[in-house]
Amino acid sequence: MSGQSPAAERHASAVNDNLRIARTARLWPIEEIAHRLGVPGEAVEPYGRGIAKLDLSAIGAQVGQPRGRYVVVSAITPTPLGEGKTTTAIGLTQGLQRLGHRASVALRQPSMGPTLGIKGGAAGGGHSQVVPMERINLHLTGDLHAVAAAHNLLAAMVDNHLHHRLEPQLDPQQIRWQRAIDINDRALRHIVLGLGEPVDGVPRQGSFEITAASEVMAILALADSLADLRQRLGRIVIGYDRDGQAVTAEQIHAAGAMAALLKEALKPNLLQTLEHAPALIHAGPFGNIAHGNSSIVADRIGLHGSDFLITEAGFGADMGAERFFNIKCRVSGLTPDAAVLVATVRALKYHSGRHRVVPGKPLPDSLLAENPQQVQEGGTNLLKQIDNIRAHGITPVVAINAFPSDHPSEHSAIIDLAAAVGVKAVVSSHVRDGGDGALALAEAVAESAAAGADFQYLYPDELPLEAKIARIATRLYGADDVAFSTTARRQLEHYQQQGYGHFPVCIAKSHLSLSADPTRLGAPEGWTLPVREVRLSAGAGFVYALCGDIRTLPGLGADPAAAHIDIDEHGEISGLF
Repeated sequence: MSGQSPAAERHASAVNDNLRIARTARLWPIEEIAHRLGVPGEAVEPYGRGIAKLDLSAIGAQVGQPRGRYVVVSAITPTPLGEGKTTTAIGLTQGLQRLGHRASVALRQPSMGPTLGIKGGAAGGGHSQVVPMERINLHLTGDLHAVAAAHNLLAAMVDNHLHHRLEPQLDPQQIRWQRAIDINDRALRHIVLGLGEPVDGVPRQGSFEITAASEVMAILALADSLADLRQRLGRIVIGYDRDGQAVTAEQIHAAGAMAALLKEALKPNLLQTLEHAPALIHAGPFGNIAHGNSSIVADRIGLHGSDFLITEAGFGADMGAERFFNIKCRVSGLTPDAAVLVATVRALKYHSGRHRVVPGKPLPDSLLAENPQQVQEGGTNLLKQIDNIRAHGITPVVAINAFPSDHPSEHSAIIDLAAAVGVKAVVSSHVRDGGDGALALAEAVAESAAAGADFQYLYPDELPLEAKIARIATRLYGADDVAFSTTARRQLEHYQQQGYGHFPVCIAKSHLSLSADPTRLGAPEGWTLPVREVRLSAGAGFVYALCGDIRTLPGLGADPAAAHIDIDEHGEISGLF
């Protein structure tokens, strides 16, 4: 006897199966995968077995190739364990490929914070994975480290600027640029800099944020060329002088070196799924703090080299999909042809409010018992997220990500919920069966994409920033109102006056609820969104509002994933999932 609960044993078994399946995969030469995308050999830069960087000349080489269908994969509000958007995006890609379509998938690169913290990696699962799995989840080609280096170079130059009292003279109390690290570490949320001798710098308060929340990461995902990257980095506002005027990275001569550090990181990473579909893994902005979508350059390569490009947006449709529609699509000029909304039996039962889920631990056995009534009760969240995607002119296909613990009656409950509002829901067993398990989903998505969409943004550029936040909160989250703190209202007025009012907005809140309170499940009513602070990402081209208790640097739990990861004398890694 293991002493574990049945749920814990199933979780451990799934982790081991993922690793076993990934390790037994037969990789095709990466040049052959690139050929499937129409990328010429001279644009392929091999980076170890099964991985390559794609030079941005690949975009130019694809000119004249027709653009494929653009499909975004989002989800209902997840449990702390996630509901399988990545596996669904990969499985759908493999399913479309089995139907005879050329299909590719574009995903974000995993952050070390979640990988070593609670959530685990982001390479998919079961027979719907991108490989090599360990490389993806542990550094890949070092892009995140390049982002951290560029971010921290700017931080170092800010403090150097202060120390030498260079022009324009920064106000130490008005510095907005902090430091970054790609590890969950709560002890670095608030720090004091410059202690020691006078030569050790100007003493002041500072902080760290996780690399995936860095504006540099957001810029990497939104830049469409090296020149665009360089210009965006120069526009980063690092703080203000004593007259209240913004000071940028360009003004302290940091942007050029930052761009040089990011030159290779701007090139998308090419890998493959277990069924050899091209997988572009590039950039990794956080889904509950930043815009939560992979890069525009990767999408462009995939779109012009495939009949279908599947891309995933972080967390629920109220978050990642909203930012995909209103930030990423605005910047790229690309518009989606179809959308997929991932739902699971376990998440809908969780949204019934009858079960307690502890982050970092397997789901309770009570939640896995057959109960279609609880699925119906939690279905309010599904219906709200369907409505959220429809608010942008697209009717989604609901993908029921099937788990072994599900019951047919529970799948039927989801199908009935969706059908009642005119939406098709399809059961997909891609984790167990790979592309074969996603054939029905692939057919439904292909049909939806062929029918087309009447895409629309949620708000116009000219709407004031405060009104944009209010529209997202009331239309998508279901809030009655927005309560801006005095600080937030002052910041919004300042950004509006400084000429940033045309920017889209990004709302940083809990990903575990449509509200800012993670304990409010389903589709909560009768609440107000609290906005405590609003920050400017001038280089990325948006402002973001911090709501509730959201933090930009997570902490580790009592039993982090890192405590279970090890390596033996043969280089075999264990405990990674």
